[in-house]
Amino acid sequence: MAEPARSKVTLRRTLVTWWSDNLPRAGFWRTLRSFFGGIWDFLRESTPEQRRRRYGDVEYDWDHRVDTTSATVSWRERLHGVFHSAYQPTAPAAFHEMLQSVRIDFRAFTFIDLGSGKGRTLMMASHYPFRKIIGVELLPELHRVACENLEKYRSPNQSCGVLESVCTDARDFQFPDDPLVLYLFNPLPEAGLSLVMHNLEQSLNRHPRKVIVLYHNPLLEHLVGSSKLRKIYGSLEYSVFESTYA
Repeated sequence: MAEPARSKVTLRRTLVTWWSDNLPRAGFWRTLRSFFGGIWDFLRESTPEQRRRRYGDVEYDWDHRVDTTSATVSWRERLHGVFHSAYQPTAPAAFHEMLQSVRIDFRAFTFIDLGSGKGRTLMMASHYPFRKIIGVELLPELHRVACENLEKYRSPNQSCGVLESVCTDARDFQFPDDPLVLYLFNPLPEAGLSLVMHNLEQSLNRHPRKVIVLYHNPLLEHLVGSSKLRKIYGSLEYSVFESTYA
């Protein structure tokens, strides 16, 4: 189930990547202001009061005896999140609403969550009869917790027993040739998401097939729609795209 990270993830590497992605688009001063704004947000979110607030997502963990809450994420992983993608587990009600909005035979599809964190969506997806479920997580510590969660998760509602967490950069992930349900919860900054969608388009060019993209909190929705993916549903909470193959 566990897979080692392709390369060591460091704060320096995260910051260098963030800076090089933002500098050409925003310029030096806007990038610098954005950097210090991110640091300020991190410090503000590090107070004891804000940590107690983050325990508001712990009900799922109590019910299933797992650890997916954002409250136990270390300061290092949270700082990574400021300049990459902040960890936030998906609310169960929202997740099931998204999956139930698509009319497909789940048995033919592989479910993939890019930026799967501690694995909550993987466990929730296992309540549907997917042929396989894959989580892709950059940070080794979150990936380690996800593997522990998947090992001990048990539910009478499980319909898929093939769950895997992969520790790698989503930008390097090779999409399998199966029909896919791809879940996104703002897993990457703009430059990274643009590259992921390019990789998905290339995969669809090589192997035309049914692909459904569920984009939760679609802040960068304009990067997802393309000649290969058309939007079939949208709300304030999420958007649904499907491949345009014949």
